[in-house]
Amino acid sequence: MIEVLILVLVFFVLLGIGVPVAWSIGISCLLTIMVSIDSLASVTTIAQRMATGLDSFSLLAIPLFVLAGQIMNQGGIALRLINFAKALMGALPGGLIYVNVIAAMLFGAISGSAVAATSAIGGILGPFMEKENYSKEFGAAINITASTTGLIIPPSNVLIVYSLASGGVSIASLFLAGYIPGILMGLALMLVATFWIKKKKYPAGERSSFGTILKTFLDALPSLLLLVVVIGGIVTGVFTATEASGIAVLYCLVLSFVYRELKVSSLKSIFLSSVGTTAIVMLLIATSMSMSWVMSFENIPQNVSSALLSLSDNKLVILIIINVLLLFVGTFMDMTPAVLIFTPIFLPVVTSMGVEPVQFGIMMVMNLCVGLCTPPVGAVLFIGVGVAKTSIQKIMKPLLPLYAVMAIVLLMVTFIPAISLWLPSLFE
Repeated sequence: MIEVLILVLVFFVLLGIGVPVAWSIGISCLLTIMVSIDSLASVTTIAQRMATGLDSFSLLAIPLFVLAGQIMNQGGIALRLINFAKALMGALPGGLIYVNVIAAMLFGAISGSAVAATSAIGGILGPFMEKENYSKEFGAAINITASTTGLIIPPSNVLIVYSLASGGVSIASLFLAGYIPGILMGLALMLVATFWIKKKKYPAGERSSFGTILKTFLDALPSLLLLVVVIGGIVTGVFTATEASGIAVLYCLVLSFVYRELKVSSLKSIFLSSVGTTAIVMLLIATSMSMSWVMSFENIPQNVSSALLSLSDNKLVILIIINVLLLFVGTFMDMTPAVLIFTPIFLPVVTSMGVEPVQFGIMMVMNLCVGLCTPPVGAVLFIGVGVAKTSIQKIMKPLLPLYAVMAIVLLMVTFIPAISLWLPSLFE
């Protein structure tokens, strides 16, 4: 019991005084294990577990998908996706809001980064929306929430991390499982947008001709084909997720040069930025894997599992409790460490009740996606606010109904397994 208290208290105290998450995890693990074994052995064990945690072929996909996302962000891909979405939806009343949702979903899915989608789509669409007298606050709110759908729609780095934490759940199955929940989330956000548009009585935009729609589609087609190439290759077994990430980088690089939006001189800054992002993610993974080992060593997952099952033997009740806990975790913890730490705790509980690991993975990521756009830590929230040049206080009101529909879709995914499992079942 004392080990659990040390782990939890040290971790939260360090977070509270502003110590970076990775360091908070590492230090709390070290102090916890020192209670049970010698100090020198403790240091050696933690270091060894960190190194072992990174010794995975699957993890090679993360830096490569990060690099692909960076290339896309500067390679003109976002602009072409926006133009295509605008040609399709621009004629509708409040069409630019629908354009924002569709473009954020597409770009987030292609880049695998909610942060990249928020900054790219918000930066390009924001001035257009302001010029046409759209609510800056609602525009920012819809951009922030829509961008998180890209973490559910593959290729997603978080789903790769979940595969590692779960002990090898198929990445291909996870990728396939994310499509329908991600699209449902996008549609739910568009439904809220529809009510907002009717309330504000936004006028209809200009209807695009068939020729314009066709031209923008053909411009965006090479970008959209990346999804087909990457996911199709993984599902059909032509290449692994790691190999797919390398192909994604090469594809994006060639495409950006074809679009003539990327200069050779820009590659240095892109590589440096990717290295910086990768280093942060990998340190988080290393320390989180050591925390998972420490928790296993101290029997914490088994104790949590027993405690949850003692509360109720009703599957629905347990799933609601886990959802609430994950939503709470998502408000103060980054996605990667949250997945690595809490998967070993909650996965045995839900699998013992008949929940498929693939379904739980999607459910977990969706919970943490809500956390990305929730104070006090939500990275996407702060970037979206910064891009829109507004304040968190001002966008909280339009965010509330969007949070509500995200929670409804989350509950649907939790209690209707077919939403996430139907598509993977077709390829078994």
